[in-house]
Amino acid sequence: MSVQPKFVLAFTATFILALTLLMFPVQAKADREHGPGTLRSVALLDGPRGLDALGRGKTLVSEADGSFSLVVEHRRAEATVVPLGSVPADFSPAVARGRDGTVYILTGGAPPDAPSAPGSATLYAWHSGDLAPAAVADIAAYQATDPDPDDLEGLPADSNPFGLAPLRDGSVLVADAAGNDLLRVFEDGTIVTVARLAPRTVEVPAGLPGAGTMIPSEAVATSVTVGKDGDYYVGELRGYPATPGTSQVWRIEKGSIDATCDPEAPRGGACTRLADGLTSIVDLASDKRRNIYAVSLSTMSWLAVENGVAGSEVGALWRIGRARGHGHDRDDGHRAPTITELLAGQLILPGGADAVDDTLYLTGPVFGPGGLSKVALKHR
Repeated sequence: MSVQPKFVLAFTATFILALTLLMFPVQAKADREHGPGTLRSVALLDGPRGLDALGRGKTLVSEADGSFSLVVEHRRAEATVVPLGSVPADFSPAVARGRDGTVYILTGGAPPDAPSAPGSATLYAWHSGDLAPAAVADIAAYQATDPDPDDLEGLPADSNPFGLAPLRDGSVLVADAAGNDLLRVFEDGTIVTVARLAPRTVEVPAGLPGAGTMIPSEAVATSVTVGKDGDYYVGELRGYPATPGTSQVWRIEKGSIDATCDPEAPRGGACTRLADGLTSIVDLASDKRRNIYAVSLSTMSWLAVENGVAGSEVGALWRIGRARGHGHDRDDGHRAPTITELLAGQLILPGGADAVDDTLYLTGPVFGPGGLSKVALKHR
């Protein structure tokens, strides 16, 4: 394993089996308890991650084999899972619908030491009636021409697209976890760099070589959502040593090109820091009340999961709301947002989240048997 991994989510078969044994009791509890703040199961899926809640009981999802489907809920019967298509992938791709009904699917990149697999690091588009999704843009090819200036691994042209968000004009935002940047892909396949996420100096956690020392760590941009204000929000995983509490959420002004998200200057320019202190963010969502939701793969960090640390399979969901009343000011003089954990202890390796109307949908676990779940949102 690289000393500074871009985004590593590979587990041994034994560890996946151990997690599987933990998943079912949690899901069973969610099925029995339908009280406020408790997840309700919608449909069972295999390694789900990609998610787009369309409203009126319809939700786009993706699974570990690269397939994407429409889950349709019914009042008095189990939800129906309608297969739509698939893309070449061995990990659940990101998926989202554009305003014109186009479904976009985004595949991840190949490991740095492996040859590029057909269809990897590619944005696809699918329309109802299509026999198969069509490639829109080769993200890896673009990143080869736009290397990461802050790369710490000696792989500045590496690419691992992980999150996407369609825009109203038909273009699509793509968060590249290996490129540490946010891209914008236009309908003709043209790509521009919206923003770059700079590394951050973090403390090596206990239990790792060099514990207590400060080292630079890459941002690892995994997720993007468009807020009610039209701006772009990007979440970080945090590279090695995956120090808990060092993942940030950035707000990037809509229409930006070549912005810089700098933890040393988080309030300047077109990219400003919305929230700090989170851990291993893998997805973001927004709601109509201007809240942003951040999904943590693990409260202990992705590296703790990879190392098989007991309890590291428990993830988290955070609501990032506007500052209210006489909240604490940050050191930079700006009002800090309110950050609240929801569904504490109920999420096992969550993969995705999306909000529609007053309902929040989630997918997970991202490895092995999992499903689509939902919870009613409560607003103050």
